[in-house]
Amino acid sequence: MSTPTGPASGLPVRMPRPRQPGRHRRPEPLVAPEGAPALVLAVPGTPSVATRSLAEEVVSIARSELPGLDARIGYLDGDGEEFPTLQSVLAHAAEERTARFEQARAAGMDVKEPDGPVAVVVPLLAGPDSALLRQVRQAVMESRVAAELTDVLGPHPLLAEALHVRLSEAGLARADRARLFTVATAADGIILASVGGDEAVQAAGITGMLLAARLAVPVMAAALDQEGSIASVAEQLRGSGSQQLALAPYLIGPEIDASLLAEAAKEADCSAAEALGPYPAIGKLALAKYTTALGIAPQQAQSTPAH
Repeated sequence: MSTPTGPASGLPVRMPRPRQPGRHRRPEPLVAPEGAPALVLAVPGTPSVATRSLAEEVVSIARSELPGLDARIGYLDGDGEEFPTLQSVLAHAAEERTARFEQARAAGMDVKEPDGPVAVVVPLLAGPDSALLRQVRQAVMESRVAAELTDVLGPHPLLAEALHVRLSEAGLARADRARLFTVATAADGIILASVGGDEAVQAAGITGMLLAARLAVPVMAAALDQEGSIASVAEQLRGSGSQQLALAPYLIGPEIDASLLAEAAKEADCSAAEALGPYPAIGKLALAKYTTALGIAPQQAQSTPAH
């Protein structure tokens, strides 16, 4: 029975659970700072329902990693209505920030005028593509909005993980080297297909080395947008002893016409995996670019260790 001063003698008292000290302590969940800039995903390529679905899934992953995140989608080749352009999305974010400030001031709240970037623009690109990045920069300039532009998502170990998963989904690689079974169609040489010319091939090659370590097979990068590049790399791999090749697109998806991937696989006479698409790592990497730009500390994106 309780007394005015607490539970009666002999009854258990529920005490607050002490925080676990040391390295096993759970990290405090990170939330977006109040008034933080919007994360605007810059989506390349011709807009479509499939592209929008992919982009929405990427920002959904980012929001789940950082509650309170204001994440938006702008299309480089948007039509301004169904698929809003990057310029219009940035302008709208700026207008909303100004309106919030004016409403707060009108309500008598002691608020300071907003400063700093209105948005952090993250290109939805796995690797560098100078033509598309120039288009993103142009759109940011034309919006006349203070926005910070981040680098592309790769190279990164999480992209090697995503490539591995896509290859295993297509039956072109084992999901786990430690398991005692083989995949009959597993490739013994991988062509990593990128877009963006020589710079993109070099950047893809870094992720390719990480993928090669996971699969224990040779991986070589080639350019989808350079004539003969895919066939040349296929010839090099076969010349070094690889018999069964596979094409792994080092692409998220919207940046290139899917028919080009089919043509490249035909040119190399091999099977192809799907593009990276909305793999969870893509959303995590987009968020990591955003938080790094703002100098806030997210929980570090971890790749699953190769077995």
